[in-house]
Amino acid sequence: MIIPKEAKLTSEQLKEVTKIVEEYNCRIQPIEGHHRSIYAVLGEERETIMINRILGLDYVDRFDAIDSPFKLMDVKSELAHHKISIGGNIVGESPFIIAGQCTIDPKNPNLFLETAHAVKEAGAKAIRGGVWKPRTMPYSFQGDDSSMQILLDAKAATGLPVDTEVMDEHQLKLAVEAGVDVLQVGARNALNYSLLKQIGEMTADKKIAVLLKRSIGMGPVNEFIAASEYIAAAGNPDVLLCPRGTSPTMDGYRNHPDECITPLLKEKTWAPVIVDPSHSVGRAKYVPSAAMAAMAYGADGVIIETHCQPSKGIGDDPKQSITPEVLTKLISDINSIWEIRSHYKQAAVIA
Repeated sequence: MIIPKEAKLTSEQLKEVTKIVEEYNCRIQPIEGHHRSIYAVLGEERETIMINRILGLDYVDRFDAIDSPFKLMDVKSELAHHKISIGGNIVGESPFIIAGQCTIDPKNPNLFLETAHAVKEAGAKAIRGGVWKPRTMPYSFQGDDSSMQILLDAKAATGLPVDTEVMDEHQLKLAVEAGVDVLQVGARNALNYSLLKQIGEMTADKKIAVLLKRSIGMGPVNEFIAASEYIAAAGNPDVLLCPRGTSPTMDGYRNHPDECITPLLKEKTWAPVIVDPSHSVGRAKYVPSAAMAAMAYGADGVIIETHCQPSKGIGDDPKQSITPEVLTKLISDINSIWEIRSHYKQAAVIA
């Protein structure tokens, strides 16, 4: 990891360091932060001669070699100081709540717009809305490109950033061109490394965050972090990790809730953790408890399916979306848990 003395390298300086590292079969990945840029050396970056040559450049402050396999996402990397800003909110400074419908119904856009206004009033900081949806059966509603405009209308009407899932290059291009603030990678694509690399490349330097869900069958925590490394290594470090329940399912729940891995993730990576309790438990009545458990485990926020009239929704909304009234109370409870966590952190510092 190359850290320059100034805020960023000039084009000539970048060209020079790139030439050096390429001699040792490595490559440079610039990572632009809010205040300064750093330059990841991807490959076998511990070559002594290469390091010494780079340190000999008068515009380089230092060269940090990373022992972890996660060169960018490791908690000890230079990116540990990186801040992810979405809609003017720094994720991690206060509870970051994303809420909205599972699926946008292109035949009833007013329902989505009504929900968008309601979740904003409840205190959510971003709106989720499924333009496209992965479905187990090919005959189920898969979403519609036209729903992107409905999502953008909600963004314009509320002033809140928006989140939607993408599953292929076509959807990715449309979402990036539309200016979606958060791209969601679902559980089915969490190990689709080609798509993860495409997302990193196409969102580099565009201030678009990526919400990466944990794969349904994903086991080790390291495998989850490694998936996020693909996105960062391709150019976009603004990655949010999203536990969302795994298989095999727990009797009564949609999946096996996994919010408890949050502390394990935070020991290994600096990336914010945004838990999805809606998919973990799969029933609206269980969502508030699961969301509060996630916050107690140390999550930076939650993404919750919410609908102003769940029974009129499509996709998963009728069974697992909570109402805006429930969301309002839940956000109040989440804020209380956040305060309790803050007291524990202060006590730990004093001790």
